[in-house]
Amino acid sequence: MAALRWLTPRRRSATARSVLAGEASAEAARKSAEAAETSEPVQETGSGVAEPEFPVHGDERAAAFFDLDNTVMQGAAIFHFGRGLYKRKFFETRDLARFAWQQAWFRLAGFEDPEHMQDARDSALSIVKGHRVSELKSIGEEIYDEYMAERIWPGTRALAQAHLDAGQKVWLVTAAPVEIAQVIARRLGLTGALGTVAESIGGVYTGKLVGEPLHGPAKAEAVRALAAAEALDLSRCAAYSDSHNDIPMLSLVGHPYAINPDSKLRKHARELEWRLRDYRTGRKAAKVGIPAAAGVGAVAGGTAAAIALHRRRR
Repeated sequence: MAALRWLTPRRRSATARSVLAGEASAEAARKSAEAAETSEPVQETGSGVAEPEFPVHGDERAAAFFDLDNTVMQGAAIFHFGRGLYKRKFFETRDLARFAWQQAWFRLAGFEDPEHMQDARDSALSIVKGHRVSELKSIGEEIYDEYMAERIWPGTRALAQAHLDAGQKVWLVTAAPVEIAQVIARRLGLTGALGTVAESIGGVYTGKLVGEPLHGPAKAEAVRALAAAEALDLSRCAAYSDSHNDIPMLSLVGHPYAINPDSKLRKHARELEWRLRDYRTGRKAAKVGIPAAAGVGAVAGGTAAAIALHRRRR
């Protein structure tokens, strides 16, 4: 914490919370992963310069970090989770209406609004207070099947699989509750997940967080902490996100990707010549390259997602 001394009390407090949230999430992710373990051609970059095959097979010091909402999955996990809790009578109709509005706004706007996300997290914390962690994990499995599985972007899933096939670990990094993130990661065959850690005592939620939501700078802190614990070389790692809020995380790694990017991230990525992919419409947004092993699956996934969206809108 010595590096925090130059900050004002308010800035120091916010930074300390980010570090605490990141370290707590990294520790939860490593414990979950440890428990789970026991029980093609060269592409062209935007500048036209050929680059080596990526991901590099057998590179044990490399890993991939994927944002969840609108990157791996259409919409926000916390909203789908809220819908599932409503079905199980955890809260009343007026609360569902708020969740529905937030989810509709998220899908139309295509990016995260801090006030909407904070409201959703506060609602979720108040709802789960007093419930057992084991109960929410079990319900999370059911909610994944009911609302989330069909919303996974096949294109992004193919990117993650390319890293797995290369022998690399793949982590979700999300503001969603870590228990839900771990369910999604396991169901997708990923290594594990970094997520927001809710405080629990004796296996029961208190309605408080450990640190702060894993969002923005806190995500970068979590990735940095996990990389240190796993002896990873971040310059050889990749990160994927749709949101400009994740620029701190994307900037940590040697291979940043903008997936379904919001306007701010798209602009930033183009300026820095980061790779971009957009699976929302089937167009190849800013065709700047894609891991070779995932090429066919990613293009097919983008097309399938576009068809599905078109059908929903009709």
